[in-house]
Amino acid sequence: QFHGNVNADFRYDISLDPPRESNFFRLLMGLQLAKGKKPSPRLPKWWPKRLEKIGKVLPKAYCSMVIFTSLHLGVLFTKTTLDVLPTGELQAITDALTMTIIYFFTGYGTIYWCLRSRRLLAYMEHMNREYRHHSLAGVTFVSSHAAFRMSRNFTVVWIMSCLLGVISWGVSPLMLGIRMLPLQCWYPFDALGPGTYTAVYATQLFGQIMVGMTFGFGGSLFVTLSLLLLGQFDVLYCSLKNLDAHTKLLGGESVLQEELLLGDSRRELNQYVLLQEHPTDLLRLSAGRKCPDQGNAFHNALVECIRLHRFILHCSQELENLFSPYCLVKSLQITFQLCLLVFVGVSGTREVLRIVNQLQYLGLTIFELLMFTYCGELLSRHSIRSGDAFWRGAWWKHAHFIRQDILIFLVNSRRAVHVTAGKFYVMDVNRLRSVITQAFSFLTLLQKLA
Repeated sequence: QFHGNVNADFRYDISLDPPRESNFFRLLMGLQLAKGKKPSPRLPKWWPKRLEKIGKVLPKAYCSMVIFTSLHLGVLFTKTTLDVLPTGELQAITDALTMTIIYFFTGYGTIYWCLRSRRLLAYMEHMNREYRHHSLAGVTFVSSHAAFRMSRNFTVVWIMSCLLGVISWGVSPLMLGIRMLPLQCWYPFDALGPGTYTAVYATQLFGQIMVGMTFGFGGSLFVTLSLLLLGQFDVLYCSLKNLDAHTKLLGGESVLQEELLLGDSRRELNQYVLLQEHPTDLLRLSAGRKCPDQGNAFHNALVECIRLHRFILHCSQELENLFSPYCLVKSLQITFQLCLLVFVGVSGTREVLRIVNQLQYLGLTIFELLMFTYCGELLSRHSIRSGDAFWRGAWWKHAHFIRQDILIFLVNSRRAVHVTAGKFYVMDVNRLRSVITQAFSFLTLLQKLA
């Protein structure tokens, strides 16, 4: 049904309807393995049988090394925080506390995605297998490839931004030609000694890279899944609008709903959140198999739309299950980190390199909060527009075939999709405002203490 009643690889237009993508998450899966968040990856087919045990042990050892690096740096910064507390120097205290929060969250994020790696893999495979790459055959269509392209471009840009921010901090001593460590924390030995400086510097630089990759992976994964689901909602809404045209097309009629192809001056705005609507090459579809019973065809097409809607709701619920605990800890981490970064920026020293690094961390933190809340807001608002899309088509011509089905569908479609933080807060723009308000409340308290 979704492919002109021909086959799943059928394309409505050679240039505007790209072929079906086999794997949306190839880049993210590679990043997950590189970041030490995939302890049990599937070995490639070319992997030698005699090295199979080594191939299973190496990822687990690498994940353990990433977790140990993050947690031991978090412990060292905790000790540093406790040491500087009696001095009363708020800048030193907030510096150490900020890095403590960052490294403990890095450890938490790594452990969390290691434990959820199999469930995440099953979720990705389900989406790759069941998604619709374009809408029902009709006068117009949308292609979900645009959502995939946006998510891939965003992942590349966001990962590079996170790595650039943390690596610039990590290599700042090398840039200045100073024999010092990028992270000033307590060690039980002389970290600047000739035998230990190189090892400690390499460990800290590796830890900084893992911080950037952990923050980048969580945000890019959430945005990618959100964009793909929004693209599927657009596919569903275009399909609902084209139900009558789809039925006539399968019935062999040449005159379809031309009013769907309105000019730019009369076209309804904001029908879709991501995808762009294109006219279908009807000559390519005319060779498809015909279904003379229009009532049956309309009902079957509606059933396909209901199946797509159930698939989207299932994926949205799994998105909520995967990210609800993560978003709760992420909200707390962003609140405290935002407060401390602003305080250090306002009350700290005016070194140029330090200011640049602080601005990078502050910008990445605010943008990360915006990513989670804005995508959650889009999902909530866009998930309840099935009725609007259905009313755009000539549904009344077939009302007697689908009376009970469409009533049940429209009632179920009014349930909005929500992504929550631990089932306590909905990740939307209201959460964005509350986190910023809480962060600046803590900032005011710190400034009074100073």
